[in-house]
Amino acid sequence: METDLKTLLNKVASGQMSVSEAEIILKKKPFTDIGYAVVDDHRGLRNGVSEVIYGAGKTVPQIEGIINTMMENGQTRILITRLSPEKADNIKAPGFEYHEEGKIGIIGGMKEPDGIGKIAVVTAGTSDIPVAEEAYLTARFLGNDTVKIYDVGVAGLHRLLARLDDLMSARAVIAIAGMEGALASVVGGLVSCPVIAVPTSVGYGASFGGISALLSMINSCANGISVVNIDNGYGAAYQASLINH
Repeated sequence: METDLKTLLNKVASGQMSVSEAEIILKKKPFTDIGYAVVDDHRGLRNGVSEVIYGAGKTVPQIEGIINTMMENGQTRILITRLSPEKADNIKAPGFEYHEEGKIGIIGGMKEPDGIGKIAVVTAGTSDIPVAEEAYLTARFLGNDTVKIYDVGVAGLHRLLARLDDLMSARAVIAIAGMEGALASVVGGLVSCPVIAVPTSVGYGASFGGISALLSMINSCANGISVVNIDNGYGAAYQASLINH
């Protein structure tokens, strides 16, 4: 199945696909019920991005069953988030690649960048990198030119200021920070593009597992900042990809 409605319609318009063939694709049941999961086969047609597998809480056989269902329905590129190394070691799927630091599994490789500009993924500290890698790999998978700017938090502001060219030329910035979460406000005061703030669960006791950073980011005085859930690198990258496209 085509995962992009515009591609499907362009094929009909150019004669590469007949109206009847397109009609069959669109008439197919929009989901496949495999008992423990109901796979959304038409999500790519509706949203432009096909269904993504959330690996946490699923067994290896369940993940493989969902992968097989997606592939049987024509989904050639699959993203799996929150996938532990132990599960990744046991997944048998053609073309499967695992990126341990971001706990991301990919089938079908990275998409060539087709966004308008680039996305900058920025972290306050090295401890925030696992969340940043989830964001970076997701953004790359979704077809974005993406640049990493890691370990440039407010405790050494000169490190961030040294990367102003990358920040100011981005179409969207993902600002990732734990502890007091100040990075997002600083970045928001430097750039003209949207800033998506990601609070992380990094920090000592009073950080309350990321709640402190979350509240700081929500209460930012800088303009143009939106906030996603704690440790949600995937959600930030998806939103940034929408902006960049």
